[in-house]
Order: sequence, then C-alpha cells, then structure tokens
Amino acid sequence: MTKFLLTVHILAAILAVGPVAVAASMFPPTVRRALAAPGDAQALASVRLLYRICRVYAAVGVAVPVFGFATASNMHILGDTWLIVSIVLTTLAAGALIALVLPRQDALLTELDAAAAGAQSEPVATVDARRTVRLAMFTGMFNLLWAAVTVLMILRPGSTTGG
Repeated sequence: MTKFLLTVHILAAILAVGPVAVAASMFPPTVRRALAAPGDAQALASVRLLYRICRVYAAVGVAVPVFGFATASNMHILGDTWLIVSIVLTTLAAGALIALVLPRQDALLTELDAAAAGAQSEPVATVDARRTVRLAMFTGMFNLLWAAVTVLMILRPGSTTGG
C-alpha cells in the first residue's frame, strides 16, 4: 500500500504542482506582452489560459498533501523533522499561491479584460508594470518553496535508502 500511496503522491506533485509552477512563472511576462499590445486578442487569451491553468491545477494540487499524509502515516514517519519541515514549507507555498499569486493574477486579468472592452478610462500602457514584477517575485517564492520541499523529499535526512 505504501508504494501505491507514494506513487500517487509523486504523480500528483508532478502533474499538479508542475503546471502551476510553469504557468505562474509565464504569467507576468505574458501580461507585459499583453500590455504592450493592447489590441492583441491572442495575448489576452494567453493570459486567460495561464490564469485558468493556475486555478485549476492549484485545486487539483490538494491531492499532493492528502496522499503525502497518507504515505507518511503508512510509513510511520509523521513525527520526523524533515517531514514536519516539508509540511511547513508546503503550507507556506500553498499560502503564497492562494494569498499572493492567484489574487494578483486575477486583478491583472480583470484589468486587461476591462481595458480590452474599452471600459477603462486609463490607457492600458500606463498600468503599473511594477505589479507584474511583484507578482513574479511572489511566484518565485512559491517555486522556491516547492523546490525546497522536493529536495527534502528526495534527500530525506535519516533515510535508509542511501540518499
């Protein structure tokens, strides 16, 4: 059973967290391209797609800690320090995504949609590009937290696998 749970945990991490990490990283430069070409429907469609990928796969990503806890419980390692640190880092990564990345993506997309519809009196070109830089920073934090969790999962201090 442990091998099954671990396999599902790893597959969920690859298939759910990976797309969020990539799409979230692509989002800020794609917004900047959309801002540079206000009439470009393809650029706006790309921003919408990246946001949707982030939202959907973030929801699917809930499976990662669920199967992680099941695996750790089955292995009787819930009290191991490296696992507790991984849980804390995972919580911080989820918090960054939920509180810092997704709301900023939504706000930028809403602004781009309004500008494209002509509902915004302010020209699109004057949208503060620093917001995309901050979003990129928060996305980088999210990705670094997941990278740290991945390293801990691979190295597993105290592991008997020789890692």
